Amino acid sequence: MNENARPHIEKILAHMTTLPGVYRMYGKDGELLYVGKAKNLKNRVSSYFVKTIDHPKTQALVARIYDIQTLIVRSETEALLLEQNLIKLHRPPYNIMLRDDKSYIYIFVSADKPYPRLASGRGKGKHQVGKFFGPYPSAYNARDTLVILQKLFNVRSCENSFFANRTRPCLQYQIKRCSAPCVGFISPEDYKEDVDNSIRFLRGDTRELNQELIAKMEAAAENLEFEKAVFFRDRMALLRDVQAQQAIYKVKGEADILAIASQAGVTCVQIMHVRNGKMLGGKGYFPDMLSDDLGQMLADFIANFYFQVADEIPTELIVNIEVADRKELEAALSQHFDKKIQIKSRVRETRAEWLELAEMNVQNAIQGRLANHFELNERFHQLEQVVGRPVDRIECFDISHTMGEDTVASCVVFDSGGARKRDYRQFSIHDITEGDDYAAMRQALTRRYKKAMLPDLLLIDGGKGQLHMAMEVMQELGLDAFMIGVSKGEGRRPGLETLHFTDGSKIQLPEDHKALHLIQQVRDE
Repeated sequence: MNENARPHIEKILAHMTTLPGVYRMYGKDGELLYVGKAKNLKNRVSSYFVKTIDHPKTQALVARIYDIQTLIVRSETEALLLEQNLIKLHRPPYNIMLRDDKSYIYIFVSADKPYPRLASGRGKGKHQVGKFFGPYPSAYNARDTLVILQKLFNVRSCENSFFANRTRPCLQYQIKRCSAPCVGFISPEDYKEDVDNSIRFLRGDTRELNQELIAKMEAAAENLEFEKAVFFRDRMALLRDVQAQQAIYKVKGEADILAIASQAGVTCVQIMHVRNGKMLGGKGYFPDMLSDDLGQMLADFIANFYFQVADEIPTELIVNIEVADRKELEAALSQHFDKKIQIKSRVRETRAEWLELAEMNVQNAIQGRLANHFELNERFHQLEQVVGRPVDRIECFDISHTMGEDTVASCVVFDSGGARKRDYRQFSIHDITEGDDYAAMRQALTRRYKKAMLPDLLLIDGGKGQLHMAMEVMQELGLDAFMIGVSKGEGRRPGLETLHFTDGSKIQLPEDHKALHLIQQVRDE
């Protein structure tokens, strides 16, 4: 805790209620740092200020707290809902932020009459009207399913503007992935049957489809329509291939499977989606959480994921450990999504297989992250050897512009866990002479460090001149920053960079030096 704020915080804690509610922690300039919920506000908030806390993120948060405000509610469920609303509204820097840059992908059948379109899009129902299927964790999963559907049922995927202006069939018709409704090569009734079959396939009703294709093939053969019979035979073969690839899906049902694991300081949550008995893939998250209790961490992840990221939720969440406050979490999710949600940690048969698959994936994801983590730690270690002091947080500044105009200063942030993208900043530079990179750097550094804390190492991309400018800014602000200027080598070739220090010395590290690799990684970011 900041010593100047200690008397104020102690007074707040002394008079804090023991009722359930939401607490908000603010920094020196009134910025919202963190939002949390509690069964007992006094006990929960006081726990941040005990001497035994050793979680680095919690320590960093506590060091910045200048004020705490609370909101009392009637129940833990209300507290959870209010907490998530405040996080969504304010996006505090110390809360879990899972929305990286995109919504999940859905496959949809548009409502266009008489020839609906089959395509994919991000965000359920936000830009398209129709029936939605998914979510698909990656564009690859969605595209793969679309290709199968096009081969099976020849439903169009083109944009409406393209469809409306066709006078002859496009390439999709030539490669037998569309029935060319744009030029009337198929009747609305036959096209509707193909659309209905596509929807049945997406819902997992492949057994009845297979029986219908057999009947149609046999009928065509009896009528000596051998070309049509071959067409249905090929569709049956493709459908059988799809069913063989999906042999793992033994039962119908919808569920999200979540497995959490932690090793060597790396925590991962793997989430996998099952819809209509089909595993649609999954994704691993590495949330930076303020807890060492896996049950609490998983509960926090579930709350943040479904309130902040997901557009929908299945009625069943299968987890590999018992989550904290399960009943309250179920109640809040059920209320938010207007349907009964169950969280289960004890499952059997096929659901146990799904959970085992998620646990295998979460361990694999952690191993992959640890391999990168150990390499990054070694780079930080070697950089510390070069500069002769501990380095955990690095901030790097660079100036960019277009022909001297639209100048922007970028600040990227790295620590021992890698890139801290939510701490990145960009500064639009104004009121300087066009192309004056020194003035741009001065403005960016001044705006940044008037409020922000100094990092362990400040990298200035631009060499000796920009470093001197940065030194002047720090002197004006009364700050003692450890800085290094990085100038590019001959021909701007990587590996020939020179490091300039504030005492006037400079060094050029070997091309294979891990400290140089770290500096290049930060600068290139």
